[in-house]
Amino acid sequence: MENTRMYADSLTAVPSPAPLPTDEPTPSAPTPTSAAPTAAAPASSRRRLLWHLGEMAVAMVAGMLLLGPLWELAGTALGVGDALARPEVAALVMATNMTVGMTVGMRYRAHRWHAVGEMAAAMYVPFLLLLVPFWAGLIDADALMLGGHLLMIPAMVLVALRHRHEASAPVRRNRVVVALAHRWPAGLALLMTVDMWFDPSVLSPWTMLVLPGGYLVIGVARRTLGGPGVLATQLAGLAIWVALTLVAVLAGGRTAAWLVAFGWLAHAGWDLAHRNGRVVPRGYAQFCVVLDVALAAVMVLAILTTDA
Repeated sequence: MENTRMYADSLTAVPSPAPLPTDEPTPSAPTPTSAAPTAAAPASSRRRLLWHLGEMAVAMVAGMLLLGPLWELAGTALGVGDALARPEVAALVMATNMTVGMTVGMRYRAHRWHAVGEMAAAMYVPFLLLLVPFWAGLIDADALMLGGHLLMIPAMVLVALRHRHEASAPVRRNRVVVALAHRWPAGLALLMTVDMWFDPSVLSPWTMLVLPGGYLVIGVARRTLGGPGVLATQLAGLAIWVALTLVAVLAGGRTAAWLVAFGWLAHAGWDLAHRNGRVVPRGYAQFCVVLDVALAAVMVLAILTTDA
């Protein structure tokens, strides 16, 4: 994989992520006529591979969230909802949704079409292989879905390993597309709430514990809680939302619903305060602020449209 990619839309070099720090001794500087390999090169290559797989997973989820409701609407309008609900059809529809999202993501990242085609095959082939034992009655619908997804993971890894050293394809991107791509966490958060707008409901008060808990877990994993006052701030946030949760549980009814909606909305302010990336990645904070506001709005809609 090249260390630098040239994109036609910006005509600027985009360096690959810096290698991860290692405990190996720093090698002597190479002479101008030789390029000494560094111990960090394999780690950097693994990190790029994992990042690529992670991006594809997000793109696949986005494809399912965006296209899933459209299939349901089309099935109802055309009177083929029962046919789409059949396990083998549902599996192939899901593979199609994931493939569309993955294709958009890979093409944006300048992967060539033959690599995209092989990754698309990794989406479909596992389900196609399991259709035979499913039709023979050897496995049920749950095993078809679960087995297809489990087989898909090594298939994706193999394709990613096969093309990890290929040069990028020239891609010309519209400025609007580039701007939207930089805001993909916000877009993913909106996609996750699409279904809720059609059937609004109030979440359980206990879900508010996820809000401060996520920051603590990520902070521990990233080792970003060691700064002055950082851990104390996160623990204070945990105490606030635990108290709000307990009050909502004890209050119950409509009061609890309003407290839960307020708790999620208030956490959007917490997300904005953490957009500097010191505790959690900036993209995570961006995702959370949109998700928190959207869910709070859905819950307010549910409260207002429900009889007291």
